[in-house]
Amino acid sequence: MAERSHRTPDGGHGPEQADAVPALPDWIVPRPRLTGQLARGIRGPLTVVVGPVGAGKTALALEWAHTRRPPWPLAWVTCDGPAEHPGVFWQRVSGALSAAGVEVPEPAASEDGPLLVATLAACLNGREEPSVLVLDDFQPALDSPIARGVTHLLRHAPDKLRLVVLARRDPPLHLYRGRLTSEVAEVRTADLAFDDREAAALLAQHGIDVTKQTVSTLRRRADGWAAGLRLAAMSMERRGDPERFVAQLAGDDEAISSYLVEEVLDQQTPGMRRLLLTTSILDRVNAELAAELAGDADGVLFAGLVRENSFLRPVGQGWYRCHQMFADVLRTCLRHETPGLVAPLHRTAAAWLDGHGLLADAVRHLLAAGDWDEAARLIVHRLAIGQVLGLARTRLPVDAGRLPADGPSADKPSADEPESLLLAAAVARTRRDDQACVRNLERSAELLDRLPPGEEDRVARCRLAHAVIRMERLRCREPRRAGDAAADAEAAGPQVPHALLAERPEIPALTLAVRGSGELRAGSLKAAQGSLTRGLKAAGAAGNGTLRRDCLVELALLEALRGRFRAADELTAQAVQPPMPPWTAGEPSRATLHLVRAWGALARGEPGRARRELALGDSVLRHAADTFLAELGGVVARIAATVERGVRGTEAVASAVTVSRLPQTVQRTVAPTCARLLNPAGPRRGGDAAPPERDPLAEVPAERLSARERDVLDRLAQMMTTEEIADELYLSVNTVKTHLKSVYRKLAVSRRSAAVRRARELQIL
Repeated sequence: MAERSHRTPDGGHGPEQADAVPALPDWIVPRPRLTGQLARGIRGPLTVVVGPVGAGKTALALEWAHTRRPPWPLAWVTCDGPAEHPGVFWQRVSGALSAAGVEVPEPAASEDGPLLVATLAACLNGREEPSVLVLDDFQPALDSPIARGVTHLLRHAPDKLRLVVLARRDPPLHLYRGRLTSEVAEVRTADLAFDDREAAALLAQHGIDVTKQTVSTLRRRADGWAAGLRLAAMSMERRGDPERFVAQLAGDDEAISSYLVEEVLDQQTPGMRRLLLTTSILDRVNAELAAELAGDADGVLFAGLVRENSFLRPVGQGWYRCHQMFADVLRTCLRHETPGLVAPLHRTAAAWLDGHGLLADAVRHLLAAGDWDEAARLIVHRLAIGQVLGLARTRLPVDAGRLPADGPSADKPSADEPESLLLAAAVARTRRDDQACVRNLERSAELLDRLPPGEEDRVARCRLAHAVIRMERLRCREPRRAGDAAADAEAAGPQVPHALLAERPEIPALTLAVRGSGELRAGSLKAAQGSLTRGLKAAGAAGNGTLRRDCLVELALLEALRGRFRAADELTAQAVQPPMPPWTAGEPSRATLHLVRAWGALARGEPGRARRELALGDSVLRHAADTFLAELGGVVARIAATVERGVRGTEAVASAVTVSRLPQTVQRTVAPTCARLLNPAGPRRGGDAAPPERDPLAEVPAERLSARERDVLDRLAQMMTTEEIADELYLSVNTVKTHLKSVYRKLAVSRRSAAVRRARELQIL
């Protein structure tokens, strides 16, 4: 080692000569991706390697020094951390440089620090080649003599000194100034984290042979922390089932927890220790939340905690995440030392998080505190029951396994809370426990009817949640009753805060999809188109692929009824393209898809293909009855049979359509479509292919629409605003407006609605 020391009687240190660079241990895992970073970094004046204890900083520097040794003299100094004495430090630096072949004067014990730094800088600048200096475990205090001296040395010998600093936190060497001038190379905690290949090599050193999946699980569990992986490997050596050990690994493993407690937690001041333990209940923390949990006295230490503890990693916007294993150890210590404090801390965190719009985090902490009733009130009153049901892009973290299957029992206070019963119903629905769902819905409705006057706002929010659960449960099995639930949701909607409802697009998406489906089946085709189009847009905003897919196939069916088969085909193509979710068995929308495809097959003169599609649709309807789809399927089947027999004429159309029990408006819409399919004006034989559809673009009064103009037109039909179209297509608003003007000109219209209507007439949409 470059320059080790021993204690002198007066408490100082005396130099002890050793090797310039420590030997390379045989247990080091080769990491060429990082040694390459160091090799490139020393082209500049300063390279810093920052990571927590046990992150592998020294091992990395040793591997680099031995395998990619620079062509210049390399001096290595192992520091004494925060306890470093300036006089001893500079003696070590001078001794290490001398041992590396750099001629520097031997410093006197009483020599002044600034003078010594100036002398070293002069000696380095007098050389023709640079010199490399590694400072291992460099932890001087901010603005300390050592920090000032190293900063001055870098400033006065920038071309002839290549400094490599290994530290647990950012060294006080004006890193921000160096970053601005690109003079600092950095290897940080995220870079030091082991990848799967390196983790497997480490385990192999201990004779551990496990699957790639197990290696990946262990690496993720340890956040790639070198010491954690090494300690886990040592524990696995003593156990007979390494796979099971990894599956059960937690921060309370004795070897890991003892190491972290001794090396990190016990090294903190009392206030910093309390701050670490108090904030350990959080998955992520910022300064304000830390002060809320720990109090102002300990909360003011948060900035120092972030600066001095590299186990905290920034995740953006002032938030930090604690290393997973270290967080587990902290939580274990908190439970052992102050068990009565855990639940109150979770409740305090939940109140702060809810107040700052972080609902999912707030719910998670209420559930961790065991406060199911408060979690239910929060979810229902924030209109977030759809997130429990999985209707939104983000799902609330309700642990279904920790709630009783039948909801709150009658002898518990929560049995008198409609919110708790509604949450239990939603959880039962996610479990596919229909009996429990219905039972809790019925009990919650009874309680709502008995609530006293003056709680209208609470009643409205609960009734909206009640309607959402019913719609989600019934829409695929009993469309008519689902429509009743949608009507209840629309009645409750105006009674809740508009701004809050606007934040829950999954509710209008579900309501519009259910309503549009009901309107279509009732024969209100124009109203159905409006509802389904708005539902499609809301489903996109909610990130609900299932609702978006279902709206697409319902719109496709609507277009098929009108004889616009090209538009129907385009809509069904969108419905089955990734990332749309796949259909599950028994979903009526799957039967709708097959019915639309059957219409399209008839339009192409393929009655056999139409029959096959109808058979697939019938197999779905056996599990989920839908009278409307069954009647339409009967019409298509009769038309297909008529085509195969070669029968023509209006009588054939009438016999195929009027025998059905479809609404009169649907029959009037379907009849012209069937007439065109039978093609009574032209001779044809059974089974002959139908004449190809005319190219709709041939009827456009001007030139064809460009591909981008059609993209804009498609989104115009979805009732998207100009700004939304620009955002989805990655265009500027002005560019979208230019495309719209061109579309209007080519379609000979002047308004959006007219453009969409004209495009549908020409079967462009």
